[in-house]
Amino acid sequence: MLSRLRFATWVDAARIRRISIISIAIAVIATIALIATSEGALDVFGRPLGTDFSSFYSAGQLALEGRPADAYQPSEQSKIQLALFEADEIPFYVWHYPPLFLVVAAGLAALPYAFSWFVWASVTLVSYIAVVQRLFRKDTVILAAIGFPAILINFLHGQNGFLIAALFAGALLCMRSKPLLAGVLIGLMAFKPQFGVLIPFALLAGGFYRTFAAATLTVLLTCAATVLLFGEHTWLAFFESTLATRDQVLERGGAGWHKMQSLFSAVRMWGGSILVAYIAHAVLIVSVLLATIWAWRSRIDYNLKAAILMVGALLASPYIYDYDLVLLAPAALFLIRYSLQNGFAPYEQFGLAFVWLVPILARPSALVLFVPLAFLSTLWLFVLLLQKSRLHMRQSQVEAIA
Repeated sequence: MLSRLRFATWVDAARIRRISIISIAIAVIATIALIATSEGALDVFGRPLGTDFSSFYSAGQLALEGRPADAYQPSEQSKIQLALFEADEIPFYVWHYPPLFLVVAAGLAALPYAFSWFVWASVTLVSYIAVVQRLFRKDTVILAAIGFPAILINFLHGQNGFLIAALFAGALLCMRSKPLLAGVLIGLMAFKPQFGVLIPFALLAGGFYRTFAAATLTVLLTCAATVLLFGEHTWLAFFESTLATRDQVLERGGAGWHKMQSLFSAVRMWGGSILVAYIAHAVLIVSVLLATIWAWRSRIDYNLKAAILMVGALLASPYIYDYDLVLLAPAALFLIRYSLQNGFAPYEQFGLAFVWLVPILARPSALVLFVPLAFLSTLWLFVLLLQKSRLHMRQSQVEAIA
């Protein structure tokens, strides 16, 4: 039994294709069923189609009405959502994003709601698939990346996991050949700043100074543009709203600890105090940061560096949900690109197969068993990457001596 897990020869191309096709078929059927059983823009459970997307759309409506700062006032946004869905009571989804993303939200709000959700989810999914195809030309791998369960979760939530994955992986793909373009792509990720903590350190440690400069300039210019578009009061409203987000969502788990996938939320779920959760996560961030700097300063294979940065970004953020796990797909593909040339480690293929399943297990395992599977599997992947990096360094040193 252990030998089957250790070498996982059963994880072959034919089985990967079959399971991926089944997963894609289930996703398509689930989406069609949800739309077919909906009443207007509300699904059969009384929730807005796209759930989280309703916060994007209502914030965009406020921006189009010339009230962008009101997007950060839950009472005002709630009124917009109730009017939009013509309901007395619906689940409320809060807008947490900086004004950078209001530009996108305003564009989406110019379309009818259900159509806008479908266009947003589909277009960003296509951008994700395009980057996956750049990473791998093999149909089996592409199918696995599309069938990855986090894809359905992100699609039905109307979230931005596809866009973040496309920008992040796209930047890493072109960083060595087109460093300025990579910097622009990284700068455009600023609408989700919790995933950018490690990036400046990695760029500077790796000597990608032009990428760092382009990313910095992109962030400054986009911020300046939103000040001109929406006014500085909108930014002030955003910064003020982050206090409520930290208190109600991060520290008190307003959305439910089982939905968040970080070490911080795991500690709180297990009954740890806010202080203990912050200390534990601070230790994790420092450890991941130091490991990432070491990796990007070293001469290990670039695919390992890219995977370490993406997985590290997930670990470093205390604010992460299961739809954000879309990032694991391109990170795993960078690792697989390396392992196909240099060999798989024991249990690596089995572990990757398990990581592929984790998004659909993450919430139930945390809710019922209090086991943060998403965090643990992401941590395992990061440790595996560091182990392979150390082995690569040793082999390079031996070859240099020989």
